[in-house]
Amino acid sequence: MLVKTFRWAFAVTALGLAAGVLYDGWTALGIVAILSVLEISLSFDNAVINAGILKKMNAFWQKIFLTVGIVIAVFGMRLVFPVVIVAVSARLSPWSAVHLALTDKDRYQELVTDAHPSIAAFGGMFLMMIFLDFVFEDREIKWLGWLERALARLGRIDMLSVCIALIVLLVSATTFGAHAHQHGGTHADKAQTVLLAGVAGLITYMVVGGLSGFFEQRLEDEEEREQEAAQKAERAGRPGSPVKLAGKAAFFMFLYLEVLDASFSFDGVIGAFAITNDIVLMALGLGIGAMYVRSLTVYLVRQGTLDDYVYLEHGAHYAIGALSLILLVTIQYEINEIVTGLVGVVLIGASFWSSVRRNRALRDAS
Repeated sequence: MLVKTFRWAFAVTALGLAAGVLYDGWTALGIVAILSVLEISLSFDNAVINAGILKKMNAFWQKIFLTVGIVIAVFGMRLVFPVVIVAVSARLSPWSAVHLALTDKDRYQELVTDAHPSIAAFGGMFLMMIFLDFVFEDREIKWLGWLERALARLGRIDMLSVCIALIVLLVSATTFGAHAHQHGGTHADKAQTVLLAGVAGLITYMVVGGLSGFFEQRLEDEEEREQEAAQKAERAGRPGSPVKLAGKAAFFMFLYLEVLDASFSFDGVIGAFAITNDIVLMALGLGIGAMYVRSLTVYLVRQGTLDDYVYLEHGAHYAIGALSLILLVTIQYEINEIVTGLVGVVLIGASFWSSVRRNRALRDAS
C-alpha cells in the first residue's frame, strides 16, 4: 500500500534529482534535495487538511488530484506563480519576467521579495478563514475541550469569522503594512497593497468555499432522497442525476483544494529564496516536495488515518491558524522557515499523541 501510493513521488524524486544534476551539476542535486525537505516539512499540515476534504471525493477525483492537480501545483505555483508575481509587481510582460529570472537572478529575487507583502496578505487571509470557520463550528469530537466549547458558542454569531478576519487584516495593514520589509532591509508603506491583497484572499475563500459547500450540500440532499426512494420502491432512483451532481461537487472541492494548496505553498516559495534564486532548481525541489504531500494526502485517506486519530484534523487547523498569523507578521519581520515548520510539526505531533492516548483509553475501557 505504501509503495503503491508513493510510487509516483519516488519516480518524480529520481527524475527531479537527475534533472538537477544535468542542469547544474552535483551542487544542484543537494539544493533540490534541501528544497524538497523544506516543502515537505512546511506542508505536512496541508496533507492532513487535504485528506479531510479528499475523503469525500471518489477514486476518480482522487486520481485527478494526484495527476492534474500535481501539474497545477508544480508548474502553476512553483514555477509560473513566482514569475507572474514579478511580472505584475514590476509591470513586466511574462516573457520579460522569465528572461529576468534566467539572466539576472539577483534582480528577480529582489522583485519577488518586494512583492511578499501582497503574497503574505492574500495567503494569510485565506488560511485564517479556514481556521476560524473550523474552530467556530460546534463539533462532536473536541481536542482542547475548554477552548473549543467556548469558541463554538461564539460561532453562533453570524459572520463572526469574517468580522474577525477583517479586523486582523486592518490591524496588519496599518501595523505591518506601513513598514513592510523590503529587499536590502529597507522599509516601504505597503498598507494599501496589503489591504487589497487581504480582501482578495478573503473573497477567494468565500467564493470557492461557498461554491464547493453549495454543491456538496446538493449532493447530500440528492443522496438522501434516493435512499428514501430506494427503500420505498426497492430500486435505485434516477441514475443520471447523482453522477452529474457528484461531478459538480467534486469539481468545486477540487478547485478549493488547489486554492488551499496555493495558499500553503506561499511560505515554501518565499522560503526557497533563502536557499536559491534559480527558478529551475526551485521548481524541481518544491515540485518533488509537493508530490510527496499529495501522495501523503491520498495515503491518509485510504488508510483511514483521520478516522483512527481523530485529533489530527484539529492539530492541522491550529497549525493553519498559526501559519496565517506568521504570514501576516512576515509582512514586516523576517521569520526563519525552521520556526514556521516546527510550529506545524509540534501542533500536529501533539494532536497525534492525544489521539493515541484517547484510543488507548477507549481500549482499556472496553
